[in-house]
Amino acid sequence: MMRIYDTLSNQEKELDFSKKVKIYLCGVTVYDESHVGHARTIIVFDVLRRYIESKKIPVEIIQNFTDVDDKIINRAKKENIPPLELSTKYIKDYHEGFDRLNVRRASRYPKATEHIEDMQNLIKNLVEYNIAYKAKNGVYFAVEKFSDYGKLSKNTDGLQSGSRIEIDEEKQNPLDFALWKFSDSEPSWESPWGRGRPGWHIECSAMSLKYLGESFDIHGGGRDLIFPHHENEIAQSEAHTGKKFAKIWMHVGMVTVNGEKMSKSLGNIKSVKYLIQNWSPNVIRLFCIAAHYSKPIDYSEELLKEHETNWNKTRLVYYKLIQSKDNTKGMVDIAQFKKEFDDALKDNLNTHLALSAFYRLVTYCLSLDKITRPISKEIIPVFEEMLDILGLHIQKIPDEEKSQIESLITQRDELRNQKKYEDSDRIRAELASKGIELKDEAGKTIWIKSEII
Repeated sequence: MMRIYDTLSNQEKELDFSKKVKIYLCGVTVYDESHVGHARTIIVFDVLRRYIESKKIPVEIIQNFTDVDDKIINRAKKENIPPLELSTKYIKDYHEGFDRLNVRRASRYPKATEHIEDMQNLIKNLVEYNIAYKAKNGVYFAVEKFSDYGKLSKNTDGLQSGSRIEIDEEKQNPLDFALWKFSDSEPSWESPWGRGRPGWHIECSAMSLKYLGESFDIHGGGRDLIFPHHENEIAQSEAHTGKKFAKIWMHVGMVTVNGEKMSKSLGNIKSVKYLIQNWSPNVIRLFCIAAHYSKPIDYSEELLKEHETNWNKTRLVYYKLIQSKDNTKGMVDIAQFKKEFDDALKDNLNTHLALSAFYRLVTYCLSLDKITRPISKEIIPVFEEMLDILGLHIQKIPDEEKSQIESLITQRDELRNQKKYEDSDRIRAELASKGIELKDEAGKTIWIKSEII
């Protein structure tokens, strides 16, 4: 069993590892480049998925693309291109960026524009149930007719119209939200109520219900989606099915920059593309999981440098382990590190404590007087399992390339013994040109494969 903190009930719930786990993760609105806030949420859920799958439990994860939205339409007009062309461009950018960040692809990436009929069918039911009504600008959900409205965000008192809450003088309540927006401009579709396009919230309800069923295990996203998006999803979905929507709601803390929310007006948005151009994908992942997922984190280059230092130490240990040659028997006790790592992730996906356990294993390896082959054979499987669950990647070296590297290092050692330092430096330079860094230690040389950025 795994315990996950449920935002709805304000308590931890147990996730059943005896069957397939179904997850719906709210994806991005594809009108611009993905940023570090998106990266944190998606990487956290990637670690959750990897951990569950490490227990031999299949995971079905659906992550949508919102490819019809006012932001997309306005940006497309500004760039003088069709909205579909704009969204297609940023979907491509999304996959390129998150593939580089070693995020496993979702089971399915449904697009809103591919599910208009599903959304209309859902809206028809809500209209028939008299919980939705037609007004001047569209079809709205009547929140006062859903008695549990506000149960996720806990407080909707005093909320003002605006900020993705549609303004319409014919609305029965300022909090009533659009299921269908009337519009003749493209993209738009015919409907029983008039030509237009779907509201933001109905998209995720239609796609999650279609692919995961009326009740599934986890619904997640960033904390900024709690209200109004997830609150409204619960209302329309449960009014439609009469059943509990998601068993667990899981929300990831925001990423700020110097304590401020990222925004274009402040010019402080850090895109995934920018991060990848400047930092190793592993360092970016470490930044995103170093704190507990529910807590906010503040972006800083200094913090990334700290993670880079820790990652370089980790890589050094790994290459020491795979280069061990001494066959002397040795004993190590690493069971505690593995238990602490597993216990941390089992307890509300505490990546902060899991990472601490992993780093203690790294430090333990560095403290060993000698890493023999029997010792490395015991440590490597645990080390690699932790890396895989955290989604961290160290390049594997083919045996043939490994032999070539070690042959050149042997030649270099001989030249150094002969005090032919210029010749030995040429070998170091040759290896460096192939992405191999050498670290000379007492009585031996460790080689490390450079990371690709």
